Amino acid sequence: MTTRILLTILQILMAPVIAPLCVGIIRKGKAFMQNRKGASIFQPYRDIAKLMHKDEVIAHEASWIFRAAPYIVFVATLSAAAAVPIISGVGTLWPLGDIVMVVYLLALATFFLALAGLDVGTAFGGTGASREMTMAALAEGGMMTVVLSVVTVAHSANITDITSIISQANFFTIAPLFLAFAAFIIVLLCENARYPFDNPATHLELTMIHEAMILEYSGKRLALMEWAASIKLFLFIALAINLFFPWGIATTLTFSALLVGIAVFAIKALVMLFVITFVESWMPKLRFFRLPDLLFTAIVMAAISILITVL
Repeated sequence: MTTRILLTILQILMAPVIAPLCVGIIRKGKAFMQNRKGASIFQPYRDIAKLMHKDEVIAHEASWIFRAAPYIVFVATLSAAAAVPIISGVGTLWPLGDIVMVVYLLALATFFLALAGLDVGTAFGGTGASREMTMAALAEGGMMTVVLSVVTVAHSANITDITSIISQANFFTIAPLFLAFAAFIIVLLCENARYPFDNPATHLELTMIHEAMILEYSGKRLALMEWAASIKLFLFIALAINLFFPWGIATTLTFSALLVGIAVFAIKALVMLFVITFVESWMPKLRFFRLPDLLFTAIVMAAISILITVL
């Protein structure tokens, strides 16, 4: 029991510790593909530390929602991290380790992020919140359809059970999940404000969604928002790895199994980061009114995956 508790704590801490590194690797990879040197992969850590030491400027019109939203967003995202197995599912003690609960915890964070953008009443915040909720309404539908396809194959909504069942299933059983995985990649890019849905490296009104909602934040609250966004990206990568490709995840609590689990997770995570980097370097930012078509495509692919599994 002590080993399981320690492993659970380790997996919870891995999310906030490793998440900024994922953002740094993507930025470095994009710079490399654009023939630039780029910043260090550890630059996101420096940015968060710098913001933690800066003073805050808060508008007089801001209510408690604006002040509390960064903490709610960060805690909700970190709570979702407690339910997602990273290197092993054996040590997960989180009682709400249901995949639907993870989806709704992330949706809660998105809801308060949009409220924070609306609270101050700025034009940028309102525009970003409107765009975010438009995208979220479709992305959540795609996410739930993908979740349903995985649950249909595994006959369980518990993430630990899903990873165990899929890792032992034959190819014909899990073949429909490849369509669901493609749909999940589209949802991942949308939920994490990546290309072609959003440009995370700009503050232009025509291209930004996520940045518009946090434009009024500064100091520690801005650091929490940026940190929570990186944790969310890390969680989606972990879900993509351990839901669709769970092979290599530790099934016992021995030291050698956990060491192999860490190594396999690192390799698969690097592959996922390369895929995101390649997509962001290859695809342009699409016009806002073309984005729903892409999300509808994700919903259709996940629905086809469900139909193939059932039939």
